[in-house]
Amino acid sequence: MISWAVIVVGIPLAGVAGYLYRRQIAEQKIGGAEQEATRIVEDAKKTAESKRREALLEAKEEVHRLRSDFDKEVRDRRSELQRLERRVIQRDETLERKLDQLEKKEEQVLRKANELDRQKEMVNEIIAKQLAELERVSGLSSQDAKQMLLDSIEKETQYEAALLIKDIEAQAREEGDKKAREIITLAIQRCAADHVAETTVSVVDLPNDEMKGRIIGREGRNIRALEQLTGIDIII
Repeated sequence: MISWAVIVVGIPLAGVAGYLYRRQIAEQKIGGAEQEATRIVEDAKKTAESKRREALLEAKEEVHRLRSDFDKEVRDRRSELQRLERRVIQRDETLERKLDQLEKKEEQVLRKANELDRQKEMVNEIIAKQLAELERVSGLSSQDAKQMLLDSIEKETQYEAALLIKDIEAQAREEGDKKAREIITLAIQRCAADHVAETTVSVVDLPNDEMKGRIIGREGRNIRALEQLTGIDIII
């Protein structure tokens, strides 16, 4: 009787114990699954944060690289622009200097041309005075006196004209400018017209010894006076 009672009581107890054991096992599995899920979530969060940081770092590095490249390109272009600007300024300054030099050369040539005109007038006045004096002291005709005086100044005027032309041509060669060449051509034409046209022959025949004596004068006074007045050497 006792054994059956134990059996009858033990079966339900064993069932309850088995249920409780299974429940405990299930709860342990559920707890482990929750922990695993929590761990997976945390790992995923950590991985995502790490990847986010890596992506952010890469993005920052790319931005820095692009900015550096852009800054370098800007510096290079600015440097090139400054170099071109300096070249333009240098060319402008060089052109300005050349223009100033050309203007000075032109003014100098014009001054010499004006001086040449002034000297021409002075020479004409001197020639007129010398002709009158020569006619007075020598008794020569106006034509003979003029011829004699022109012969005496031929070499001097030709030499002065040649020097002036040479000086102007040298200035033109240095500048090499078309305008300067035009001015020089004009100056040469003036010089040639002013000086060469006044010179012809270099010998004057005196008709007789009496005329020679009148020109020479007593003890050579007349000829010395002529030489002082004209500034030339007279050979009879």
